[in-house]
Amino acid sequence: MKILVMNAGSSSQKSCLYEIGDPLPAQPPDPLWEATIDWTHQPGIAELKIAAKGNRLKEELPAAQRPQVMSRLLQSLWTGSTQVIETPQEIQVVGHRVVHGGKDYHTSIRISPEVKATIDRLSVLAPVHNPANLEGIAAIEQILGDVPQIAVFDTAFHAQMPDAAAIYPGSYAWVEQGIRRYGFHGTSHRYCAQRTADLMGRSLNELKLITCHLGNGCSLAAIQNGRSMDTTMGFTPLDGLMMGTRSGSVDPSILIYLMRQKGYTADQLDRLLNKESGLLGISGISNDMRSIMKAIESGNDRAKLALDIYLHRLRREIGGMLMSLGGLDALVFTGGVGENSALVRSAACEPLRWLGVKIDLNQTVSPDEDALISASDSAVPVWVIHTQEDWAIARDCWEILHA
Repeated sequence: MKILVMNAGSSSQKSCLYEIGDPLPAQPPDPLWEATIDWTHQPGIAELKIAAKGNRLKEELPAAQRPQVMSRLLQSLWTGSTQVIETPQEIQVVGHRVVHGGKDYHTSIRISPEVKATIDRLSVLAPVHNPANLEGIAAIEQILGDVPQIAVFDTAFHAQMPDAAAIYPGSYAWVEQGIRRYGFHGTSHRYCAQRTADLMGRSLNELKLITCHLGNGCSLAAIQNGRSMDTTMGFTPLDGLMMGTRSGSVDPSILIYLMRQKGYTADQLDRLLNKESGLLGISGISNDMRSIMKAIESGNDRAKLALDIYLHRLRREIGGMLMSLGGLDALVFTGGVGENSALVRSAACEPLRWLGVKIDLNQTVSPDEDALISASDSAVPVWVIHTQEDWAIARDCWEILHA
């Protein structure tokens, strides 16, 4: 079975094509084809990178022409140097990462007009992500026709979170209105937790884990016995940690002040908090941690302040997850920043030395590899896990079509 995975994030699009036989393999196979689109690394430019059969293709296209970029991405599957299939009809199912499933979806589901309408309705709760997810679904419909499509929801993993962690201390009417902590990055947290347990040779059902998904969007999860007990993102992906362009948690009175005293509208606040805050808002340079690091090396004080705030928020929230678990068997880093920034990982772990957590400063992590980065005498193992959301999505597609 050939399964195409479309994983749309807030600043990137990751795609891959798997060929999976029966039975379903226990470990992720190598994709036949992989592609990424980076929408924000260069302003106004979509960076397209494709790899297949040892061939690599790089292109730069106008970022504003998103449908054309998506079309070019898909056409590379059956044309040119990265061709791996003869016709589009060889693709038997397409799986999509969808960020917000609200109260409606707690498991992955085949996409129908009703499902699309719900994803669209929930875009008000995930304004950066759900529209991008719908864009990918529409592109597949236009180019591949009526091929089955599966929605895999980021919120599903957190659906059984205890009410004490999920319910906000506002009016109880909020509960009746569905206003609660939903949590996100669930597919990544779920995969990394299971992969860590496998690497440790232990059952996931006996572990207490903190998983740190640090990318342009950032969230932590406290996982006990394979279940999400707490997480930093909330009603929307805006809550919690400082992120690339998102503020994370702020005092709600700031927003009331801006509305009353500065005349801000809801749309202006939405843009400010989701697209003009975080690393970009404080540094004034970029939402990309790579650019922030380069600016710090050049002596940029605002970039240094942005990093300092980022690390302070990260350490504080790790402490919160620790208290939700009451213990810790492993700390896990994943995501673009979590997998690639040794400085962020080391700084995040430094305050945990009182628990006996020690990082091996000589440890190097190869790209796209899982690695144990804690010292041999560390009381708690620290792992870098290359998150494979794509494989988790493909596996759900396989299981739904075989059900």
